[in-house]
Amino acid sequence: MNDARKRRIEFGDFQTPDELASAVCRRLAEINISAKTIIEPTCGIGAFVLAAAKHFPEAENIKGFEINPDYLSILSKSYSGTSFADKIQIHQSDFFCQNWQEVIDRSEGPILILGNLPWVTNSTQGSIGSSNLPTKSNFQGFNGFDAISGKANFDISEWMLIEILRWLEHREGTIAMLVKTAVARKVLSHAERIGSNIKDAKIIGINAKKDFNAAVEACLLVIQIGDSRNQVQDYTIFSDLEDRVGRRVGHRKGMTICDLDKFAASDFLLGTSPQKWRSGVKHDLSAVMEFTQVEDGKFQNGLDEIVELEPVYLYPLMKGSDVGSNKEWRNKFVLVTQTYVGEPTDAIELKAPKTWAYLAKHSQALDSRKSTIYLKNPKFSVFGVGDYAFRPWKIAICGLYKHLRFKIVGPILDKPVMFDDTVYCISFDSQREALEILELLQSEDSTNLLNALIFWDDKRPIKTSILNQLDWERLVQRVELPVQLF
Repeated sequence: MNDARKRRIEFGDFQTPDELASAVCRRLAEINISAKTIIEPTCGIGAFVLAAAKHFPEAENIKGFEINPDYLSILSKSYSGTSFADKIQIHQSDFFCQNWQEVIDRSEGPILILGNLPWVTNSTQGSIGSSNLPTKSNFQGFNGFDAISGKANFDISEWMLIEILRWLEHREGTIAMLVKTAVARKVLSHAERIGSNIKDAKIIGINAKKDFNAAVEACLLVIQIGDSRNQVQDYTIFSDLEDRVGRRVGHRKGMTICDLDKFAASDFLLGTSPQKWRSGVKHDLSAVMEFTQVEDGKFQNGLDEIVELEPVYLYPLMKGSDVGSNKEWRNKFVLVTQTYVGEPTDAIELKAPKTWAYLAKHSQALDSRKSTIYLKNPKFSVFGVGDYAFRPWKIAICGLYKHLRFKIVGPILDKPVMFDDTVYCISFDSQREALEILELLQSEDSTNLLNALIFWDDKRPIKTSILNQLDWERLVQRVELPVQLF
């Protein structure tokens, strides 16, 4: 990786186009945001500093902070000689070392904190050896499996925004930042959870592909902070900077609700799913663990090796794309080395010596799997297994797709079908049970509740945390199903 690319990744360096900065400031002025002091904590070459000077003439001080001295030099030349040059002060500063409370305390209000925070995660920073990170702390409160399996990964901008909220907890002001939409929602959920003194908030969509060549959902997050007596739990989502109507989103029962009307009509289903939704098999090495059958007893792995394996540990596999696109089985298989998490794997050598020899051949790759969940478990372990994985009938849905499409999957070759870990499923002993529960899941009430809870612009919009809150058993009397549920 060359130095320029590494630096861009390290600092989440997506410079804001001048046109976008101006459009953002126009919209802020239109919704009556005003400020005596404007602070841009990561100003780059200064698009927002210059746009703010033009669109907020009442502002008396505009302060730009930036770690890169070359960018500050460019910015200095941009405003030199302008009519608003005397309003602007720029400072070379590392966000994570700057004494921001002192900056805030010396600033006359109301304050507008404006800009475009880094679009990079802490795990990406770590992978390139960057020190451009906040001091490590469990600010999200994750623990156990959530922490080690990826939920503790966060966007740097999320940490920064929560820090900025803290700056203003005793001040009147506005935060207006370009961020990933998922980050915006997380920050608003955090603010609601801790009781921040937010008067109003808005998420206004932007075209990240057009403006930053970034394939991600992004937005202008606007948070107005003031008298906590006026605190509201709802906020408005606008599709773009030209949208003047929007739709109200809010927090109910400790959750962020995408559609308040649908939620109100179907929240009687909110509870605990009668059967826990589980993800498919997690092995983190598809090239070794997944196969296409080429002839009886012979299989091709992702390394283009043709191997002979016994059938005992091989199961039909359907990928997330098969489930999400409603495809039929494509002659795929996966090695499932355990029937429950932590089960000893030594028996494979006796029951299936060819399979054991194959695993041993690839042991270095299997032992090198990065996730810490493999470290203290038996050799060749997998996850996402239990008695539920081996029931013959399943209802499955892919978490990555942008629609609610539940698929019934029965046994293939007299064996239960396995899924990859982008798929969530519940399982049954009979086709009859599966069909009856599918009817409940596809009912209007169930669909309304799920659509009220799912944000379809998320990278993985369908989550077990949402599916497991749908208590479809409460629908039994409405649809008069004959089956006695769990």
